[in-house]
Amino acid sequence: MRNRVLAGAAGAGALALVLAGCVPNTTAGGAALTVAITDDTCVVSESTAAAGPVTFSITNSGTDVNEFEILADDKLRIVGEKENITPGSTVSYVAQLGPGTYYTACKFQLIGAPTGVAEFTVTGEATATSADEQALSDRAVTNYVSYIRSQVAELQPQVQALADAYAAGDDEAARSLFASARVSYERIEPTAEAFGDLDPKIDYREVDAVAEGLDWTGFHRIEKDLWPPAAGDLNSDGTSALLDWAPSTTEERTAYADGLVADVQQLADLVNAEGFTVSLGDISNGAIGLLDEVAVGKISGEEDWWSHTDLYDFYANVQGAEVAFGNVKDIAAGKGADGAALVDDIEGQFTALKALLAQYGSLESGFVGYDTVTEEQRKELSDQVNALAEPLSNLTHTVLGIAG
Repeated sequence: MRNRVLAGAAGAGALALVLAGCVPNTTAGGAALTVAITDDTCVVSESTAAAGPVTFSITNSGTDVNEFEILADDKLRIVGEKENITPGSTVSYVAQLGPGTYYTACKFQLIGAPTGVAEFTVTGEATATSADEQALSDRAVTNYVSYIRSQVAELQPQVQALADAYAAGDDEAARSLFASARVSYERIEPTAEAFGDLDPKIDYREVDAVAEGLDWTGFHRIEKDLWPPAAGDLNSDGTSALLDWAPSTTEERTAYADGLVADVQQLADLVNAEGFTVSLGDISNGAIGLLDEVAVGKISGEEDWWSHTDLYDFYANVQGAEVAFGNVKDIAAGKGADGAALVDDIEGQFTALKALLAQYGSLESGFVGYDTVTEEQRKELSDQVNALAEPLSNLTHTVLGIAG
Protein backbone atom coordinates (compact mmCIF):
# COMPACT_ATOMS: atom_id res chain seq x y z
CA MET A 1 0.00 0.00 0.00
CA ARG A 2 1.29 3.47 -0.85
CA ASN A 3 0.52 6.89 0.52
CA ARG A 4 0.04 9.53 -2.11
CA VAL A 5 1.65 12.78 -1.17
CA LEU A 6 -0.25 15.60 -2.81
CA ALA A 7 -3.59 14.42 -1.52
CA GLY A 8 -4.52 17.00 1.04
CA ALA A 9 -3.33 19.89 -1.07
CA ALA A 10 -5.59 19.03 -3.97
CA GLY A 11 -8.88 19.77 -2.35
CA ALA A 12 -8.63 23.10 -0.63
CA GLY A 13 -8.35 25.15 -3.80
CA ALA A 14 -10.65 23.15 -6.02
CA LEU A 15 -13.30 25.14 -7.86
CA ALA A 16 -15.16 22.23 -9.39
CA LEU A 17 -16.17 18.59 -8.77
CA VAL A 18 -16.92 15.75 -11.15
CA LEU A 19 -16.93 12.07 -10.23
CA ALA A 20 -18.49 10.69 -7.16
CA GLY A 21 -19.41 7.98 -4.84
CA CYS A 22 -20.10 10.18 -1.88
CA VAL A 23 -22.25 13.26 -2.26
CA PRO A 24 -22.70 15.99 0.35
CA ASN A 25 -24.92 19.02 0.47
CA THR A 26 -24.75 22.20 2.40
CA THR A 27 -25.35 25.88 1.91
CA ALA A 28 -22.16 27.87 1.57
CA GLY A 29 -21.01 28.66 5.06
CA GLY A 30 -23.51 26.21 6.56
CA ALA A 31 -23.14 22.96 8.46
CA ALA A 32 -20.82 20.33 7.08
CA LEU A 33 -22.13 17.58 4.85
CA THR A 34 -21.30 14.12 6.14
CA VAL A 35 -19.58 11.43 4.09
CA ALA A 36 -19.85 7.87 5.38
CA ILE A 37 -17.17 5.55 4.00
CA THR A 38 -16.81 1.78 4.26
CA ASP A 39 -14.65 -0.54 2.18
CA ASP A 40 -17.27 -0.64 -0.58
CA THR A 41 -19.63 2.29 0.01
CA CYS A 42 -19.36 6.06 -0.13
CA VAL A 43 -22.48 7.94 0.95
CA VAL A 44 -22.83 11.72 1.13
CA SER A 45 -25.64 13.12 3.23
CA GLU A 46 -26.98 15.42 0.49
CA SER A 47 -26.74 15.55 -3.28
CA THR A 48 -26.80 19.34 -3.67
CA ALA A 49 -25.04 22.33 -2.20
CA ALA A 50 -24.92 26.09 -2.71
CA ALA A 51 -21.98 27.58 -4.58
CA GLY A 52 -19.06 28.61 -2.43
CA PRO A 53 -17.03 26.81 0.20
CA VAL A 54 -18.56 23.40 0.98
CA THR A 55 -17.38 21.48 4.02
CA PHE A 56 -17.40 17.69 4.14
CA SER A 57 -17.05 15.75 7.39
CA ILE A 58 -15.70 12.38 6.27
CA THR A 59 -15.80 9.27 8.47
CA ASN A 60 -14.05 6.05 7.47
CA SER A 61 -15.73 3.06 9.12
CA GLY A 62 -13.91 0.57 6.93
CA THR A 63 -10.94 -1.71 7.49
CA ASP A 64 -8.24 0.17 5.57
CA VAL A 65 -7.17 3.56 4.22
CA ASN A 66 -9.58 5.28 1.82
CA GLU A 67 -9.94 8.56 -0.04
CA PHE A 68 -12.73 10.93 -1.02
CA GLU A 69 -12.72 12.42 -4.53
CA ILE A 70 -14.59 15.19 -6.27
CA LEU A 71 -14.67 14.84 -10.04
CA ALA A 72 -15.71 17.01 -12.95
CA ASP A 73 -18.72 16.18 -15.09
CA ASP A 74 -16.60 13.88 -17.28
CA LYS A 75 -16.07 11.67 -14.19
CA LEU A 76 -12.34 11.74 -14.91
CA ARG A 77 -10.85 15.14 -14.10
CA ILE A 78 -10.20 15.44 -10.37
CA VAL A 79 -11.03 18.85 -8.96
CA GLY A 80 -10.47 17.94 -5.34
CA GLU A 81 -9.67 15.01 -3.10
CA LYS A 82 -8.92 14.05 0.49
CA GLU A 83 -6.53 11.11 0.67
CA ASN A 84 -5.18 8.77 3.32
CA ILE A 85 -8.30 8.69 5.51
CA THR A 86 -7.44 6.00 8.03
CA PRO A 87 -9.93 3.50 9.53
CA GLY A 88 -11.91 4.90 12.45
CA SER A 89 -11.01 8.53 11.71
CA THR A 90 -13.17 11.55 10.89
CA VAL A 91 -11.58 14.34 8.87
CA SER A 92 -12.80 17.68 7.57
CA TYR A 93 -12.37 18.77 3.97
CA VAL A 94 -13.38 22.07 2.35
CA ALA A 95 -13.89 22.54 -1.41
CA GLN A 96 -14.63 25.87 -3.12
CA LEU A 97 -17.27 24.95 -5.68
CA GLY A 98 -18.80 26.92 -8.49
CA PRO A 99 -22.25 26.13 -9.89
CA GLY A 100 -22.46 22.99 -12.01
CA THR A 101 -22.67 19.21 -12.02
CA TYR A 102 -20.00 17.19 -10.26
CA TYR A 103 -19.56 13.66 -8.99
CA THR A 104 -18.27 12.36 -5.69
CA ALA A 105 -16.63 8.99 -5.04
CA CYS A 106 -14.28 7.07 -2.76
CA LYS A 107 -11.32 4.80 -3.48
CA PHE A 108 -10.60 1.94 -1.07
CA GLN A 109 -6.86 1.47 -0.42
CA LEU A 110 -6.26 4.33 -2.90
CA ILE A 111 -6.29 1.87 -5.80
CA GLY A 112 -8.68 0.53 -8.42
CA ALA A 113 -11.94 1.98 -9.68
CA PRO A 114 -13.83 4.49 -7.51
CA THR A 115 -16.80 3.30 -5.46
CA GLY A 116 -20.09 4.99 -4.67
CA VAL A 117 -19.98 7.33 -7.65
CA ALA A 118 -22.82 9.81 -7.24
CA GLU A 119 -23.94 13.00 -8.93
CA PHE A 120 -23.50 16.19 -6.94
CA THR A 121 -25.12 19.45 -8.00
CA VAL A 122 -23.93 22.90 -6.99
CA THR A 123 -26.51 25.65 -7.41
CA GLY A 124 -26.55 29.43 -7.25
CA GLU A 125 -24.14 32.02 -8.59
CA ALA A 126 -20.39 31.77 -8.91
CA THR A 127 -18.72 33.37 -5.92
CA ALA A 128 -15.89 35.82 -6.21
CA THR A 129 -12.50 34.29 -5.66
CA SER A 130 -9.02 35.67 -5.24
CA ALA A 131 -7.66 33.06 -7.63
CA ASP A 132 -5.08 34.89 -9.74
CA GLU A 133 -3.21 33.19 -12.54
CA GLN A 134 -0.66 31.68 -10.16
CA ALA A 135 -3.43 30.20 -8.05
CA LEU A 136 -5.05 28.76 -11.19
CA SER A 137 -1.69 27.33 -12.24
CA ASP A 138 -1.05 25.78 -8.83
CA ARG A 139 -4.51 24.22 -8.81
CA ALA A 140 -4.10 22.86 -12.34
CA VAL A 141 -0.83 21.16 -11.42
CA THR A 142 -2.15 19.75 -8.13
CA ASN A 143 -5.31 18.38 -9.71
CA TYR A 144 -3.55 16.93 -12.74
CA VAL A 145 -1.02 15.12 -10.54
CA SER A 146 -3.97 13.68 -8.61
CA TYR A 147 -5.54 12.58 -11.91
CA ILE A 148 -2.36 10.83 -13.03
CA ARG A 149 -2.12 8.98 -9.73
CA SER A 150 -5.79 8.02 -9.88
CA GLN A 151 -5.44 6.58 -13.39
CA VAL A 152 -2.37 4.56 -12.41
CA ALA A 153 -4.26 3.27 -9.36
CA GLU A 154 -7.01 2.02 -11.69
CA LEU A 155 -4.47 0.61 -14.14
CA GLN A 156 -2.74 -1.70 -11.65
CA PRO A 157 -5.58 -4.16 -10.88
CA GLN A 158 -6.66 -4.16 -14.54
CA VAL A 159 -3.17 -5.14 -15.66
CA GLN A 160 -2.92 -7.75 -12.90
CA ALA A 161 -6.16 -9.39 -14.05
CA LEU A 162 -4.98 -9.43 -17.68
CA ALA A 163 -1.58 -10.81 -16.69
CA ASP A 164 -3.10 -13.54 -14.53
CA ALA A 165 -5.41 -14.76 -17.29
CA TYR A 166 -2.67 -14.63 -19.93
CA ALA A 167 -0.11 -16.48 -17.80
CA ALA A 168 -2.69 -19.14 -16.95
CA GLY A 169 -3.39 -19.74 -20.64
CA ASP A 170 -7.00 -18.53 -20.35
CA ASP A 171 -6.88 -16.70 -23.67
CA GLU A 172 -10.61 -16.12 -23.90
CA ALA A 173 -10.60 -14.23 -20.58
CA ALA A 174 -7.39 -12.40 -21.44
CA ARG A 175 -8.77 -11.25 -24.79
CA SER A 176 -11.87 -9.90 -23.05
CA LEU A 177 -9.66 -7.90 -20.66
CA PHE A 178 -7.04 -6.62 -23.08
CA ALA A 179 -8.68 -3.45 -24.41
CA SER A 180 -10.08 -2.24 -21.10
CA ALA A 181 -6.77 -2.89 -19.32
CA ARG A 182 -5.11 -0.35 -21.62
CA VAL A 183 -7.58 2.51 -21.19
CA SER A 184 -6.14 4.11 -18.05
CA TYR A 185 -2.63 3.87 -19.50
CA GLU A 186 -3.64 5.49 -22.78
CA ARG A 187 -5.19 8.43 -20.91
CA ILE A 188 -1.84 9.37 -19.35
CA GLU A 189 0.69 7.93 -21.79
CA PRO A 190 2.85 11.10 -22.01
CA THR A 191 3.59 10.69 -18.29
CA ALA A 192 5.01 7.20 -18.79
CA GLU A 193 6.93 8.41 -21.83
CA ALA A 194 8.70 10.92 -19.59
CA PHE A 195 10.30 8.08 -17.60
CA GLY A 196 12.90 6.94 -20.11
CA ASP A 197 12.58 3.28 -21.08
CA LEU A 198 9.39 2.61 -19.13
CA ASP A 199 6.94 3.26 -21.97
CA PRO A 200 8.98 1.12 -24.42
CA LYS A 201 8.81 -1.78 -21.96
CA ILE A 202 5.07 -1.35 -21.40
CA ASP A 203 3.67 -0.27 -24.74
CA TYR A 204 6.08 -0.62 -27.66
CA ARG A 205 4.82 -2.29 -30.80
CA GLU A 206 6.92 -5.05 -32.31
CA VAL A 207 8.16 -2.90 -35.18
CA ASP A 208 9.30 -0.17 -32.78
CA ALA A 209 11.17 -2.59 -30.52
CA VAL A 210 12.90 -4.26 -33.47
CA ALA A 211 13.84 -0.91 -34.99
CA GLU A 212 15.50 0.19 -31.73
CA GLY A 213 17.07 -3.18 -30.94
CA LEU A 214 15.05 -3.63 -27.74
CA ASP A 215 13.57 -6.72 -26.16
CA TRP A 216 9.90 -6.74 -27.10
CA THR A 217 7.72 -6.91 -24.00
CA GLY A 218 4.53 -5.40 -22.61
CA PHE A 219 0.97 -5.10 -23.82
CA HIS A 220 1.61 -5.72 -27.50
CA ARG A 221 3.80 -8.79 -26.95
CA ILE A 222 0.87 -10.24 -25.04
CA GLU A 223 -1.54 -9.08 -27.75
CA LYS A 224 0.19 -11.06 -30.50
CA ASP A 225 0.01 -14.23 -28.39
CA LEU A 226 -3.70 -13.69 -27.78
CA TRP A 227 -4.46 -13.02 -31.46
CA PRO A 228 -1.78 -15.15 -33.12
CA PRO A 229 -1.09 -14.55 -36.82
CA ALA A 230 -1.45 -17.18 -39.49
CA ALA A 231 0.85 -18.02 -42.37
CA GLY A 232 0.82 -15.16 -44.85
CA ASP A 233 -0.12 -12.49 -42.31
CA LEU A 234 2.04 -9.36 -42.26
CA ASN A 235 3.27 -7.05 -39.54
CA SER A 236 2.35 -3.37 -39.81
CA ASP A 237 5.67 -2.70 -41.58
CA GLY A 238 4.90 -5.27 -44.28
CA THR A 239 7.26 -7.98 -43.03
CA SER A 240 6.10 -11.52 -42.36
CA ALA A 241 4.20 -11.79 -39.10
CA LEU A 242 6.00 -15.06 -38.38
CA LEU A 243 9.50 -13.63 -38.89
CA ASP A 244 11.53 -14.12 -35.69
CA TRP A 245 8.33 -14.81 -33.78
CA ALA A 246 6.71 -17.91 -32.30
CA PRO A 247 3.90 -18.34 -29.76
CA SER A 248 5.22 -17.90 -26.24
CA THR A 249 5.79 -20.92 -24.07
CA THR A 250 4.16 -21.20 -20.65
CA GLU A 251 7.39 -20.00 -19.05
CA GLU A 252 7.67 -17.07 -21.45
CA ARG A 253 4.07 -16.08 -20.81
CA THR A 254 4.76 -16.00 -17.08
CA ALA A 255 7.81 -13.84 -17.67
CA TYR A 256 5.95 -11.38 -19.93
CA ALA A 257 3.02 -11.21 -17.50
CA ASP A 258 5.23 -10.65 -14.48
CA GLY A 259 7.27 -8.09 -16.40
CA LEU A 260 4.24 -6.02 -17.33
CA VAL A 261 2.94 -6.05 -13.75
CA ALA A 262 6.37 -5.03 -12.47
CA ASP A 263 6.73 -2.21 -15.00
CA VAL A 264 3.30 -0.82 -14.11
CA GLN A 265 4.26 -1.06 -10.44
CA GLN A 266 7.38 0.95 -11.23
CA LEU A 267 5.19 3.56 -12.93
CA ALA A 268 3.01 3.67 -9.81
CA ASP A 269 6.05 4.09 -7.57
CA LEU A 270 7.36 6.95 -9.70
CA VAL A 271 4.12 8.95 -9.87
CA ASN A 272 3.46 8.43 -6.16
CA ALA A 273 6.96 9.49 -5.14
CA GLU A 274 7.07 12.54 -2.90
CA GLY A 275 8.89 14.71 -5.43
CA PHE A 276 6.73 13.85 -8.44
CA THR A 277 5.10 16.80 -10.16
CA VAL A 278 4.39 18.23 -13.60
CA SER A 279 4.65 21.70 -15.04
CA LEU A 280 1.88 23.75 -16.57
CA GLY A 281 3.52 23.21 -19.95
CA ASP A 282 3.59 19.45 -19.33
CA ILE A 283 -0.19 19.49 -18.90
CA SER A 284 -0.99 21.50 -22.02
CA ASN A 285 1.64 19.69 -24.10
CA GLY A 286 0.24 16.42 -22.75
CA ALA A 287 -3.11 17.27 -24.32
CA ILE A 288 -1.40 17.94 -27.63
CA GLY A 289 0.75 14.80 -27.34
CA LEU A 290 -2.22 12.55 -26.68
CA LEU A 291 -3.97 13.78 -29.80
CA ASP A 292 -0.73 13.18 -31.71
CA GLU A 293 -0.88 9.58 -30.45
CA VAL A 294 -4.24 9.26 -32.18
CA ALA A 295 -2.99 10.76 -35.42
CA VAL A 296 0.17 8.63 -35.56
CA GLY A 297 -0.95 5.19 -34.43
CA LYS A 298 -4.69 4.91 -33.98
CA ILE A 299 -6.05 6.31 -37.24
CA SER A 300 -3.85 3.96 -39.25
CA GLY A 301 -4.79 0.90 -37.18
CA GLU A 302 -1.12 0.17 -36.43
CA GLU A 303 -1.42 0.40 -32.64
CA ASP A 304 -3.46 -2.73 -31.94
CA TRP A 305 -2.51 -4.52 -35.13
CA TRP A 306 -3.65 -7.98 -34.05
CA SER A 307 -6.63 -7.31 -31.78
CA HIS A 308 -8.11 -4.40 -33.77
CA THR A 309 -9.10 -2.74 -30.49
CA ASP A 310 -7.69 0.62 -31.62
CA LEU A 311 -10.91 2.54 -30.95
CA TYR A 312 -10.57 1.90 -27.21
CA ASP A 313 -7.11 3.47 -27.28
CA PHE A 314 -8.35 6.21 -29.60
CA TYR A 315 -11.14 7.19 -27.23
CA ALA A 316 -8.91 6.97 -24.15
CA ASN A 317 -6.34 9.26 -25.78
CA VAL A 318 -9.09 11.76 -26.55
CA GLN A 319 -10.41 11.56 -22.98
CA GLY A 320 -6.92 12.11 -21.59
CA ALA A 321 -6.35 15.07 -23.87
CA GLU A 322 -9.67 16.59 -22.81
CA VAL A 323 -8.87 16.15 -19.12
CA ALA A 324 -5.47 17.82 -19.58
CA PHE A 325 -7.13 20.67 -21.50
CA GLY A 326 -9.80 20.98 -18.82
CA ASN A 327 -7.15 21.60 -16.19
CA VAL A 328 -5.68 24.61 -18.02
CA LYS A 329 -8.63 26.02 -19.93
CA ASP A 330 -9.46 28.64 -17.26
CA ILE A 331 -5.93 29.98 -17.64
CA ALA A 332 -6.24 30.09 -21.42
CA ALA A 333 -9.69 31.71 -21.21
CA GLY A 334 -8.23 34.43 -19.01
CA LYS A 335 -5.81 35.53 -21.73
CA GLY A 336 -8.26 37.95 -23.29
CA ALA A 337 -10.71 37.56 -26.16
CA ASP A 338 -8.36 35.39 -28.21
CA GLY A 339 -7.85 32.99 -25.31
CA ALA A 340 -11.58 32.72 -24.69
CA ALA A 341 -12.22 32.11 -28.38
CA LEU A 342 -9.55 29.41 -28.45
CA VAL A 343 -11.16 27.62 -25.51
CA ASP A 344 -14.57 27.74 -27.20
CA ASP A 345 -13.09 26.36 -30.42
CA ILE A 346 -11.28 23.50 -28.68
CA GLU A 347 -14.36 22.58 -26.64
CA GLY A 348 -16.49 22.47 -29.78
CA GLN A 349 -14.01 20.27 -31.61
CA PHE A 350 -13.76 17.86 -28.68
CA THR A 351 -17.55 17.57 -28.67
CA ALA A 352 -17.64 16.87 -32.40
CA LEU A 353 -14.88 14.22 -32.20
CA LYS A 354 -16.50 12.38 -29.30
CA ALA A 355 -19.86 12.41 -31.09
CA LEU A 356 -18.20 10.89 -34.15
CA LEU A 357 -16.50 8.20 -32.07
CA ALA A 358 -19.82 7.40 -30.38
CA GLN A 359 -21.05 6.07 -33.73
CA TYR A 360 -18.69 3.13 -33.24
CA GLY A 361 -19.50 2.29 -29.62
CA SER A 362 -18.32 3.29 -26.16
CA LEU A 363 -15.98 2.17 -23.41
CA GLU A 364 -18.96 0.82 -21.50
CA SER A 365 -20.67 -1.12 -24.29
CA GLY A 366 -17.58 -1.83 -26.38
CA PHE A 367 -16.30 -0.55 -29.71
CA VAL A 368 -16.45 -2.27 -33.07
CA GLY A 369 -13.26 -3.84 -34.37
CA TYR A 370 -11.18 -1.28 -36.17
CA ASP A 371 -10.80 -3.66 -39.10
CA THR A 372 -14.51 -3.09 -39.78
CA VAL A 373 -14.06 0.69 -40.11
CA THR A 374 -13.84 1.60 -43.80
CA GLU A 375 -11.21 3.84 -45.34
CA GLU A 376 -13.86 6.49 -45.89
CA GLN A 377 -14.83 6.35 -42.22
CA ARG A 378 -11.17 6.50 -41.15
CA LYS A 379 -10.77 9.58 -43.33
CA GLU A 380 -13.74 11.18 -41.55
CA LEU A 381 -12.18 10.42 -38.16
CA SER A 382 -8.82 11.72 -39.34
CA ASP A 383 -10.35 14.97 -40.58
CA GLN A 384 -12.01 15.57 -37.21
CA VAL A 385 -8.79 14.80 -35.35
CA ASN A 386 -7.06 17.38 -37.53
CA ALA A 387 -9.86 19.87 -36.90
CA LEU A 388 -9.19 19.54 -33.16
CA ALA A 389 -5.41 19.43 -33.50
CA GLU A 390 -5.27 22.83 -35.20
CA PRO A 391 -6.61 24.94 -32.30
CA LEU A 392 -5.15 22.57 -29.69
CA SER A 393 -1.68 23.22 -31.09
CA ASN A 394 -2.02 26.81 -29.83
CA LEU A 395 -2.91 25.80 -26.27
CA THR A 396 0.57 25.82 -24.71
CA HIS A 397 1.51 29.17 -26.24
CA THR A 398 -1.71 30.67 -24.94
CA VAL A 399 -1.49 29.15 -21.45
CA LEU A 400 2.14 30.14 -20.96
CA GLY A 401 1.69 33.56 -22.58
CA ILE A 402 4.23 32.92 -25.33
CA ALA A 403 3.85 34.67 -28.66
CA GLY A 404 2.88 32.07 -31.27
